[in-house]
Amino acid sequence: MKSTIHGILLLLCAACPAFGQSDDAPVKFEAADVRVSPQTQNQFVRARPVHAGRYDVAQASMLDLIHIAYNFNYDKVLGGPSWLEMDRYDISAKVPPESSPDALKTMLQNLLADRFKLVVHKETKPMPAYMLTVGKKPQLKQADGTEDSGCKPAAPNGPREGTIRLMAAGGDGNGGTSFTLGPGGTVQWECRNMTMAAFAMGLPSMFGSQLGSNPVIDDTGLKGGWNFDVRWSIGMMGPGMGNQGEHVTVFEALDKQIGLKLEERPVPTPVIVVDSVNRKPSDNPPGTVEILPPVTLPTEFEVASVKPADPNERSSFRPMAAGRYTGNGLPLRRLVIQALGANLQDIVGLPSWVDTERFDIVAKAPGDPAMYPPGMEAIAPMLKALLVDRFKLAYHTEERTLPAFTLTAGKPKMKKADPASRTFCHNGRPPAGSPPGSQLLTCQNITMEQFVDHLRYTAPELNVPVADATGLEGGWDFTLLFSFNVMMPFNMRGGDAAAGAATAAPDPNGGLTIFEAVEKELGLKLEKQKRPVTVIVIDHIEQKPTEN
Repeated sequence: MKSTIHGILLLLCAACPAFGQSDDAPVKFEAADVRVSPQTQNQFVRARPVHAGRYDVAQASMLDLIHIAYNFNYDKVLGGPSWLEMDRYDISAKVPPESSPDALKTMLQNLLADRFKLVVHKETKPMPAYMLTVGKKPQLKQADGTEDSGCKPAAPNGPREGTIRLMAAGGDGNGGTSFTLGPGGTVQWECRNMTMAAFAMGLPSMFGSQLGSNPVIDDTGLKGGWNFDVRWSIGMMGPGMGNQGEHVTVFEALDKQIGLKLEERPVPTPVIVVDSVNRKPSDNPPGTVEILPPVTLPTEFEVASVKPADPNERSSFRPMAAGRYTGNGLPLRRLVIQALGANLQDIVGLPSWVDTERFDIVAKAPGDPAMYPPGMEAIAPMLKALLVDRFKLAYHTEERTLPAFTLTAGKPKMKKADPASRTFCHNGRPPAGSPPGSQLLTCQNITMEQFVDHLRYTAPELNVPVADATGLEGGWDFTLLFSFNVMMPFNMRGGDAAAGAATAAPDPNGGLTIFEAVEKELGLKLEKQKRPVTVIVIDHIEQKPTEN
């Protein structure tokens, strides 16, 4: 056992960077602009590769910055003040020529130490990990070595009734993999010529495994390559969507289908501990703006083609690849949502045909593709200009009294938090035996104001701002187990009927809706009320675009 633990520790340490670099590598940015991020609707870290000697990261929490600088998984960053995951910062830095990725990390480490007085150290602590072992009857076939190595999704066996096709986005947001889900929301994997070490390493990233960031350690003792098929439920399916059939967890699938065991155990793991850090960065040195002027991104595409799409074409888009925005079979409603950077519920006045009029768009953005940050943030203004030009889009914002949700206090069942503990709300793996589609939310030292902000992105039923009327002060610790219902009505601005349907729809699998869970588990209530809400009103949009 001692040799096994030693091997695990060596494996985990192999992914951890050294704190120092070679003597000839640059250790500091030539200049850096550090500031608190502006408040935005989508507060998620966004970074882009070094472009023209410049490194930019936006909306990054201190936890994000430590993760980037030291290459430790988020859950392996321990300690630190309560705001470590909440406050956000923008950093623009001038990078010395031909700096390596390792040198870039060193420069960011030194910047955090200089401007935030960040002090960290490394330790080894027992942390959760998964051990992959052999059961009593392994059902694997030895590979002959001629097959291509890897695991790929396959069409489910048996009748196609009850199957669902979906696309999982790629890690860069520009690609994806197509999956055909079988009954029970199951994905079928074909693994060929796979070593157990490679399978264990890749298992957490396989779609639907829901293993989080904890590593899987191969302790099977099986050598060479193996062929096998395995099928499990992806676990995020709500009522009415792919639940006709047995719900199979990854643990059950490995055990019953191929005779392997997956068990969670604590193992010695390298972690990084935050000893101290300042909340406010030191001021930028004089002359920083001249060295690092603000980047102004274009507001119009250089050229764009807009054509009606084949009605049978599957919708897909790539926000920016090789300097191009490419959308296939996109309904006009989706284009408007992307262009305005809003949620569906924030927009009113769109005619019904925006769901049936679909288009293929290929548009070239001006300048070097590397200058654009990932995602839709940089593309949205250009897409908006395209819709204004080709579809004559016109809109304004106003406040309207509409149905929305308010969080109120009944008899709270939450635990008062330690004010010094770190503030967060994390999604986690639900307990064994939870109904299909169950989601577990764990919150620590979270205020009710912060909680209602988080609720909007927790379940589609709440994809509108939620108001806090609990009157509860300070931070709270709690967990919330509820059923993720992907089939709930999304247009909460459609009137009382839509909002009422969202609160009333039960989960036939026995899980609690978000409304039931908030009341039964937290002692709070999500009540439907009419109140002033800021909306985007569409004044005009043409059904057909002007000619290319």
